Amino acid sequence: MTHNPERPARPRKLAAALMASALVLTPVLSTPAQAFLFGGGGRIVYDPRNHAENILSAARALEQINNQIAQIQNQAQMLMNDALNLANLPHSSLAELQGAIGETQRLLADAQSLAFDVATIEQAFAQDYGTAAAQGDFDAMIAGARERWETSVAGFEDALRVQAGVVGNIDGARTQMNALISESQGAVGTLQVAQAGNQLLALQSTQIADLTAAIAAQNRAEALEAARIASAEAQGRENLTRFLDYGGGYTPGTVRFFGE
Repeated sequence: MTHNPERPARPRKLAAALMASALVLTPVLSTPAQAFLFGGGGRIVYDPRNHAENILSAARALEQINNQIAQIQNQAQMLMNDALNLANLPHSSLAELQGAIGETQRLLADAQSLAFDVATIEQAFAQDYGTAAAQGDFDAMIAGARERWETSVAGFEDALRVQAGVVGNIDGARTQMNALISESQGAVGTLQVAQAGNQLLALQSTQIADLTAAIAAQNRAEALEAARIASAEAQGRENLTRFLDYGGGYTPGTVRFFGE
C-alpha cells in the first residue's frame, strides 16, 4: 500500500480556518452597536438593546393609554348612572290621594247635630244627657228625648255616609296602587324607586285614614245611642218619681153632715 504524506495536513488546515473565523466573528457579536455597510455608501447603526427598550416603552405607553380610556369610560358610565338615579318618577298620585282624604274629611265635617268636637260634646252632655235629661217640666223632658233620638239617628246616618265614602275610595286606591307598582317595576334609578315607595306608603296612609274615619263615625253613633238610652232611663226614673209623688199626704179635717 502506498502512503500519501499530504492527507494528515488537510484536517489541520480545516481546524486552523475555523479558529480564524471564530476570532474574526467574536468582536463583531460582542459589540453593542453594529455597523452595516451597503453598496450605496449609506451607514445604518442597529442597537439590539436600544431596540428592545424602545419596544418595551411603546408597550407601556399603549397600556397607559388603554387604562386611561377605560377610566374615562367608567367615569362616563358613573355619570350616566348618576343621571338615572336623579331622574324623577314621571307618575304622581299626590293629587288623587289628597282628593280622597279631602272627601273623607268633608264627610266627617258634615256630621249632623253633634259633631266631632270635644267642647261641643261636653256642652251637649251637660245640657241634654245624663241627669240633665230628668230636669225641667214634662214638656221639656219630652222635647229633650226627641232631640236625643234625632241626634242618635243622625249619628248612624253619618256613619253610613262615611263608610260609603270609604268604600268608594277603594276603586281609586286600587287604580293608584297598580300604577305605582308598574312605575316602581320600571324605575331606572334609586330616586324613582324611593319616590314610588313613598307614594305607596302615602296610599297606605290614606287607606288607614279612611279606616280610622269609618271606625270613628261608627263608634260615635254607638256612643250617642248608648248615651240616649242612659238618658232615657234617667228620665224614666224621674217620671216615675213624679208620678208616685202624692204631695203632703192626708190631713184630717172636720166632717160636716147635711142638715147640721
